[in-house]
Amino acid sequence: MSGPATPPQLDTLAIHADQPDHIKEPAYPVAPSISVSTTFHQPHPDSDLAHTGHGEPHPEDAFHIYSRYSQDTRVRSERVISGMMKGHALLYSSGLSAADAIADLLLPTTIAIRRGYFGVHGVFQKYAQGRNVKFIDLDDEYPTQEGTPSQDSDVRRGATLVWLETPLNPTGEARNIEHYAQRAHAAHAYLAVDATLAPPPLQHPFQHGADFVMHSGTKYFGGHSDLLVGIVATQNYQQFVALWKERSISGRVPGSLETFLLLRSLRTMPLRVRHQSATATNLVQFLYSLTEGQLPAERVPDDIAHGRFVKQVWHSSLQPRPAYPEEVADTQKENHAFDPKTQLPMGGSPTFGLLTAHADYAKYLPHFLSYFVPATSLGGVESLIEQRVIASPDTDPRLIRISVGLEDSKDLRSDLLQAMLATLQHVRSQSQ
Repeated sequence: MSGPATPPQLDTLAIHADQPDHIKEPAYPVAPSISVSTTFHQPHPDSDLAHTGHGEPHPEDAFHIYSRYSQDTRVRSERVISGMMKGHALLYSSGLSAADAIADLLLPTTIAIRRGYFGVHGVFQKYAQGRNVKFIDLDDEYPTQEGTPSQDSDVRRGATLVWLETPLNPTGEARNIEHYAQRAHAAHAYLAVDATLAPPPLQHPFQHGADFVMHSGTKYFGGHSDLLVGIVATQNYQQFVALWKERSISGRVPGSLETFLLLRSLRTMPLRVRHQSATATNLVQFLYSLTEGQLPAERVPDDIAHGRFVKQVWHSSLQPRPAYPEEVADTQKENHAFDPKTQLPMGGSPTFGLLTAHADYAKYLPHFLSYFVPATSLGGVESLIEQRVIASPDTDPRLIRISVGLEDSKDLRSDLLQAMLATLQHVRSQSQ
């Protein structure tokens, strides 16, 4: 039977990228089995299979040796994600361990970073302990550091690492990858993009010059709030092998159940993410209208119109935008004139931020909702809402982060309206 006439698209890759060879396995299970073994039977030394090894563990070994190096479920998941991300992808035990892996590979002496997820800042602070590492802002001048070439991989250790999170957590606004890639490469630096808030099919950072792409796969790749996993991808094969060897030494691999759940989730990821993105954009426009004079089709009481409840909304679909009268710390230095439509052609992140008129509104609104769960994290099939200061103490207490799930858009809009009114009533009753 002949193969397909054209390369598979993302939705097809998500389902078939890891499909076994039906000639070798004519009765393979359609739903992959979970691989739980930590060790594997060694092939006979005279067999053809034994002669396919590389002498030491290698990502292209034809057989498994020990689960810290490889095992079937994880390899299959990585094959699918590599196709989705258009690079060589590896899985890690969490998003933070994935970020740590990039630092351990490159050993940067300067890290350019601004705001974004506080956990990544913690990772880099840990990396810098006992090392002479300088932290600079994304828009500072990057020192031209060639770095020291590694003897066994295509890596310049000691070069500057530019860490670009886009879209930005918790606001969902986009940063210009191509701009920072040009600046980084002019200084012989590496650009790593934390693209957690906009996975494929929304964004492909390699197309815009990224050297490494990182995801907290716990979020949209997992999609069901039931697994912890991180992802690092590169288009440079030697860097991929170097990362694989580093991971084999550090042991930062996800567990068997996590990779099994991830592989299951990948099948529907493109459909989930597109739906979530479209619903998020709908909600953003609805909430943004509450800050302006142009009210939505729903009947909106004056108490929550004209910015009396929602003061500001952030999302890439609102870019380019002028500076808001009051920029919070997460947005005040950003280039809001950037138009992300080319970078995010399929739509913006399903996660966005809003600023309420009072901190008490942000405190109580999540607990008067029926279809939003007051919880941290993002990317699940259920909509999540969080007063961000609970997870990130240096955040403005009026700031709310919303992660849109798969619920009906009209139901979510209606739920937000009734919850705003209930919140106002509760706050007023407390002040009496």
